[in-house]
Amino acid sequence: MADVAAAAGVSGQTVSRVANDRANVDPETRQRVLDAMASLGYRPNSAARALRSGRFRSIGVIMFSLSSYGNTRTLDALASVAAASGYSITLITVQTASQTDVSGAFLRLREHAVDGIVILIEKHRLGENELSIPSGLPVVVVDSSADYPYAVVDNDQAQGARLATQHLLDLGHETVWHVSGPPESFAAERRRDAWRKALEGRGCQVPPVQIGDWTAESGHRIGAALAQDPEVTAVFAANDQMALGVIRALHEAGRGIPAQVSVVGFDDMPESANFWPPLTTVRQRFERVGEEAMSALIADIEGSGGEHARTLVPTSLVVRESTGPRV
Repeated sequence: MADVAAAAGVSGQTVSRVANDRANVDPETRQRVLDAMASLGYRPNSAARALRSGRFRSIGVIMFSLSSYGNTRTLDALASVAAASGYSITLITVQTASQTDVSGAFLRLREHAVDGIVILIEKHRLGENELSIPSGLPVVVVDSSADYPYAVVDNDQAQGARLATQHLLDLGHETVWHVSGPPESFAAERRRDAWRKALEGRGCQVPPVQIGDWTAESGHRIGAALAQDPEVTAVFAANDQMALGVIRALHEAGRGIPAQVSVVGFDDMPESANFWPPLTTVRQRFERVGEEAMSALIADIEGSGGEHARTLVPTSLVVRESTGPRV
């Protein structure tokens, strides 16, 4: 820093202000300092700055799976907002959403010296009493239960499932069969409960829930069984991959879509518009969830955040050719 100050003909304090991007430096002097930094190969010592300011400009993200379509889209948005705000990301994936794995991830992130943590774990009722969370560390939870005393951001799972079920009933189907995600999934539970309430609200019979595991293979297995029942005319799958498996099984059984069976998915992954027929599905705004979560966390870190609240990002129904009137 002393060398930069000498080369630019300024004080060390001015170099410090430029290095920390402070506003109280006139443009000509700032440029002279920046040129001296570039000429001498000077880079600010981020560790020293962190010790002085108490900020590390780093945010930890704990995630269960990188293979999930929704998780990767949300992570991309988290990283974009963090970078735009001058923060880096430290990502830790956990094998299970158990207390041991998640608490271990928190401890590892604490060693990495992060300013706050985003939890992105698709786990049923993973409450604060199950975790060892470092005190005083800002936390935002994405796509989880509302049991946390932290800011929570999520797509409106219940709204999406309600829209899907009501769409099929409005087309004249007497009831709607549901291919659910796994029992331990909070998102699956939200969608399943909303489907059931939508049917009960219309006075419709509630068929037995068909439990899948988010994969197209589980959708195909369940779809093969449903295809044998002529009473099945409408199916709501809890994600697009399972809907794809259901559609394949219906094709194999000679059941026309949507002439004999209408199918709705959930997520609106890019490929869903190219299913055959193109899939009617619920659109989730994963990018907005990531943006809202990271913005809330940075506001908390920088002391400008308000009360911790649950933010539900609206979902919407995208109607395509996989649904039609009951014949």
